[in-house]
Amino acid sequence: MQTRIYLDHASTTPILPAAAEAMAEACRAWANPSSPHAEGRAVRARLEEARRRVAEALGWDGTLIFTSGATEAIALVVERAHAARFVIASVEHPAVHRSAPGARQVAVRADGTLDLADLDRALDGAERPLVAVQSVNNETGVIHPIDEVYARVKASGGLLLTDCAQSAGKLPLPEADFLVVAAHKFGGPPGVGALLVRDPATLEAIGGQEGGYRPGTPAVPSIMGFAAACEADHGWYEEAKRLRLRLDEGVMAAGGEVVAGDAPRIATIAGYRMPGVPGAAQMMQLDLAGIAVTAGSACSSGSLKTSPVLTAMGWPEDSAREVIRVSFGPQTVESDIDALLAEYRALIGKRRAA
Repeated sequence: MQTRIYLDHASTTPILPAAAEAMAEACRAWANPSSPHAEGRAVRARLEEARRRVAEALGWDGTLIFTSGATEAIALVVERAHAARFVIASVEHPAVHRSAPGARQVAVRADGTLDLADLDRALDGAERPLVAVQSVNNETGVIHPIDEVYARVKASGGLLLTDCAQSAGKLPLPEADFLVVAAHKFGGPPGVGALLVRDPATLEAIGGQEGGYRPGTPAVPSIMGFAAACEADHGWYEEAKRLRLRLDEGVMAAGGEVVAGDAPRIATIAGYRMPGVPGAAQMMQLDLAGIAVTAGSACSSGSLKTSPVLTAMGWPEDSAREVIRVSFGPQTVESDIDALLAEYRALIGKRRAA
């Protein structure tokens, strides 16, 4: 039986063995950490130790609130931050657009990077804005200049929310008022993440667990897996740089196009256009060949709609529909890239022969 090649790590990457072991061990500590008895106090101690470990591994010295993932963390900030106006990058994850409908959207340049001049216009005269700009775009891999964004936001008297779901565990955390992390993007279990808060006074508490910011019983086994994943060796990221470059060069040599090829990009995410072949068709053919990729982000790959990220970059609809996303993880090896390139060249060859 053929071994499948998984190149959709930006959607969800496999749970690391250390994280799975930590979860299994934590399942034996079954008490509620909010209970005052000895069993509850013991689990509470483990929970707080995990909080310390995650913060230390991520290099964070502010407040850390465990959540069910990035989507909940984003909604929590949008609903409860002490802000009067929402400003978001036009290429934000769908979770941000759903949480802040009607927000002023900041344009991006043709290479996918944020248009800082348009951000300045959006901030001009804005009262207590909450600005959302992701660290790394989940479809193109483009890295946004968060340091420059933060300086502008603070000068305007606003707050910055940065989605770090795709960059945490790979790149250093940027400076922001609120940072969002999802465990399943770097080897932890799905269904757990964290909201990192610089100043708790900027966020309304409503009572309950997690310091009053998130009611509900904490998912301690998942949190323990999250902590183990944060502490894992992420040195494989350097190898991902070499593999991504190899894939970029191979795609271009075959007649394909690299999305945002001239922009600063994370090594683990890349978009590729195959002229004349819809991304959905590419995805299905590659799947039949035993290779898992997506057409756009996982949140929209099942939709026939054109990627809003690519349209925001100025791509024509027909061209945008011809793009697939390939994303790497610690299990990705050179032979995986070579196998993908072989199938990619074959698909382009069939198109030319048609």
